[in-house]
Amino acid sequence: MRSFLFVPADSERKLAKGASSGADALILDLEDSVALSNKEAARKSAVDYLKSADRNGPKLVVRINALDTLFWRAELEAVIPERPDMILIPKTFSGECVNRVGQVIDMLERDAGIAPEGHVGIGCVATETAASLFALGTYAGAHPRLTFLTWGAEDLAAALGARDNKDENGVYTGPYQLARTLTLLGAVAAGVAPIDGICKDFRDEKGLEAEARAAVRDGFTGKVAIHPGQIPVINAVFTPSEDDLAHARAVIEAFEKAGDVGVVALDGVMLDIPHLKQAQRLIDRAAAIRS
Repeated sequence: MRSFLFVPADSERKLAKGASSGADALILDLEDSVALSNKEAARKSAVDYLKSADRNGPKLVVRINALDTLFWRAELEAVIPERPDMILIPKTFSGECVNRVGQVIDMLERDAGIAPEGHVGIGCVATETAASLFALGTYAGAHPRLTFLTWGAEDLAAALGARDNKDENGVYTGPYQLARTLTLLGAVAAGVAPIDGICKDFRDEKGLEAEARAAVRDGFTGKVAIHPGQIPVINAVFTPSEDDLAHARAVIEAFEKAGDVGVVALDGVMLDIPHLKQAQRLIDRAAAIRS
């Protein structure tokens, strides 16, 4: 999945708009975008949406409230019988948070008679507190349901008491670059998808594209959006171009023709096995997007 769009679960208008945005996944948000007084109504709205949504459309992800609140358990009890594709846990501290939620989902699925192939995945916003940055290596093996990790600069800035998380040039400052990098490393180490965080200025298309291209360059496989208008840019950037695919095929072909070797030359450049792996991964990713 290339694009994940946050949609407040208590807004029928935004849910409808999100469904037609072209996003690969909709995140039905029960957390930050929902007022405290409207948590119960948002939960009911999410359940209703899961019951009626076209399951041939975008994947449906429910962001529950954090594990230090009174809401998350009741939210899982309400939505799991309706089979969302994934649950997104905010403000996780470590892989133990994934295991805790995973065990509850295991129990709720058994109670609902949901077959193993219907298993709900789990994603985490893994960098929203200072302590969480020290635990990005704990997600490997935390629970079989873990599907992706993403990061959040806004909550982290609030936790740190920062005045801003970007410098005068609009570039993330050190703490947030560190959070982003650790999320990428933690996700890859855990064998799950690394998903880049939001671009909060939804009118800045050039800034969004620059962030997305930097994310692709570094190894992220998708990006979170906060506005439907951001989806076309994200989808375009995270879809391998024909030029990229042609180069990848040429790399693979060069190794195949060379036989059992560790190094080949292509267009005046020496390539070794890591380049072959990169090419194969790109071809596989393009095939997954098409399917």
